[in-house]
Amino acid sequence: MTDLSFVCTGVRADRYAAAPTLLFRLRITAPDPAVRVHAIALRCQIRIEPARRGYRPDEAEALADLFGAPSRWSNTLHPLQFAQVSLVVPGFTGEAEVDLPVPCGYDLEVAAGRYFHALRDGEVPLLLLFSGTVFAGPGGFQVQPVPWDKEASVRMPVAVWQEMTDAHFPGCGWLRLPRETLDALLAYRSRHALPSWQATVEALLAHADGPEPPPAPRARLFPGAAARPVSERTAP
Repeated sequence: MTDLSFVCTGVRADRYAAAPTLLFRLRITAPDPAVRVHAIALRCQIRIEPARRGYRPDEAEALADLFGAPSRWSNTLHPLQFAQVSLVVPGFTGEAEVDLPVPCGYDLEVAAGRYFHALRDGEVPLLLLFSGTVFAGPGGFQVQPVPWDKEASVRMPVAVWQEMTDAHFPGCGWLRLPRETLDALLAYRSRHALPSWQATVEALLAHADGPEPPPAPRARLFPGAAARPVSERTAP
């Protein structure tokens, strides 16, 4: 039973998930179609294999933080860890197809997130590495491990990742910052009376190489009072 074969037939975005989720369609085939597989406690590690595709100039520029200059890519395009998930496969005889849900984040501090964000089109080469436990056999359980050499390759269209992220983060993303940095940004926003976080970041970017913009004038509680001479505003 350890000769189970695994094939990934495709990847799609889960439109009904509460959080960004990809669904990997797996086809699992048993070596003996007459022997019942009662269940599989399956573990799957998913890796990105960046060396198995080409990159446009704008993609290469966006990937410089991960892999350096393209001239060094022969030594730096190493596999990236994407996810590690578990799944209980229900019983079957012969062959079964199941969906493997993979929750995804959009954290640009994570290498996989930076990699996906940099791609514009084409496909992402992925490698699925399987392990776990198989419960099978007639008239009772035979417990056997899933060998570590069981794997499957799939090329996920970049459009699938973009569809998933656009469904949950339409036209935007997010950054994780330390509390001290958030406090400093909040103080800057308040000091310059900026209306939103977008305006705050745009102001910082616009003046990154120059002095800070002058503080915005604050609205007075009684606008007319400041225009009168002090002698008129002070009782005799």
